[in-house]
Amino acid sequence: MSSLPTPATQAGQDGLDALLAQPGTALIGLDFDGTLAPIVADPERARAHPDALPALAALAPKVAAVAVITGRPAEVAVRNGGFADAPGLEHLVVLGHYGAEQWDARTGKVTAPEPHPGVAAVRAELPGLLDGSGTWVEEKGRAVAVHTRRAADPQAAFDALREPLTELASRHGLIVEPGRMVLELRPPGMDKGVALSEFAREIGAGSVLYAGDDLGDLPAYSAVDTLRTTGTPGLLVCSGSDEVTELRERADVVVDGPEGVVQLLRALADRIG
Repeated sequence: MSSLPTPATQAGQDGLDALLAQPGTALIGLDFDGTLAPIVADPERARAHPDALPALAALAPKVAAVAVITGRPAEVAVRNGGFADAPGLEHLVVLGHYGAEQWDARTGKVTAPEPHPGVAAVRAELPGLLDGSGTWVEEKGRAVAVHTRRAADPQAAFDALREPLTELASRHGLIVEPGRMVLELRPPGMDKGVALSEFAREIGAGSVLYAGDDLGDLPAYSAVDTLRTTGTPGLLVCSGSDEVTELRERADVVVDGPEGVVQLLRALADRIG
């Protein structure tokens, strides 16, 4: 049986204690890339850690819900995670596009509003802006992401593109979400914090755990902080990364990437019994 880590803060310990005391009201929120799936150069090749599905299947029936919250389209995260028709995941949902889409394992269906028209507009202008930069554009349907990890100097390309991409996004009513060698252009008004808060309220969560690895997970961290102040205990987990230190500094528990996240999920399932 895996042992649970000791949170570095009292608030984190309170969150873990509440989760263990009443698991049936607990919400487990998880980022996908870098948290359930190792980061790879080509995001299309990202797949969940091989032990993630068994760990989720062991834990999900024992809690109120497991929500995978991602900037990817919900169907892509479902495919890359292997979630469709997997036994034991009836309590799992995928909140794609920062909550704009919701896939429910019980129905296998995605619900979503119409796409923002600005996404098509920036998509048409990106080729001229990025020509010769060595970057790669990931199509996300309701957003587009410019990856610099393949450029000759990834950080220099990231820094050089941040301002022009922000200006382009602004002209079309979008915002830029920076991440680990990626700049995502997407509609405003939704982020992982909003998605987590709204889903926690929807299910009446008695406690919340959130695990992430990147800048886009900071709003979810802030949402957990807010929930704590209003009486809902929470635990913040960082899927350790040397590229992003902000989460590590705010987390109650730091684990060793997706491998560590899987071990934590398994340890929770074992402790709950």
